[in-house]
Amino acid sequence: MSCPGVMRAFRPSVLATWSSLLLKKGRVSHRIPASLRCYSSNEEERISRYPVPNKKNLPYDIVELMEEVETKGGFLPNVFKVLAHRPAEFRAFFAYYNALMNKETGGLSKADRELIVVATSAHNHCLYCVVSHSALHRIYSKKPTLADQVTVNYKVAELSQRERAMLDFALIVCRSETVTDEHFSSLEAHGFDREDVWDIAAIAAFFAMSNRLAHLTDMRPNTEFYNMGRQPREKQPKPEEQNSGP
Repeated sequence: MSCPGVMRAFRPSVLATWSSLLLKKGRVSHRIPASLRCYSSNEEERISRYPVPNKKNLPYDIVELMEEVETKGGFLPNVFKVLAHRPAEFRAFFAYYNALMNKETGGLSKADRELIVVATSAHNHCLYCVVSHSALHRIYSKKPTLADQVTVNYKVAELSQRERAMLDFALIVCRSETVTDEHFSSLEAHGFDREDVWDIAAIAAFFAMSNRLAHLTDMRPNTEFYNMGRQPREKQPKPEEQNSGP
């Protein structure tokens, strides 16, 4: 059974608000919208081997976050439903996710960050993270095929030298290999500073945990992710253009 409103395209502007919304304090959700009530362990679609809690049994701040994400984006990514099994860890997960992936400082673009997730998650054989973050990379980079190439073998993907150096280091961290000063020197030669190196390593490390939680729970990606960003969106005419005569 599908829930109302899930099939609309997920807007990029909402992606940056997923976890920042968790930081809002003092607001209480007094209702559970119909579009969210169907998310529970009774769903026909199995998205986790752990029970997915009914919204009425969740803390209000988590319900409110889920409602806002779905309302603005058109569907609720399954990671929200699965991690809601442990509300305290849900909050901690998205707080750190937000600090790493949505920061406005540093030399890594949003597309860079997503590409790190794709490459390291592919190494860790994480279906959920590869599919969902490939979608985000396509949206941020406007490159519809690069994430697919990286998923199969980043060493033969159409990467810039900078991107290749970034992923080489991310995979070193992902594989828990020894990090040396030579790695810093190599990255600095490609324009990364030491804070950028920390960001690359932290993203690889955080998603190593995320990948393993996805394996544990058998987390399944939403079908909406598979086609996101593959075709350029048609520009909608402005109202004045629609109403103007020949």
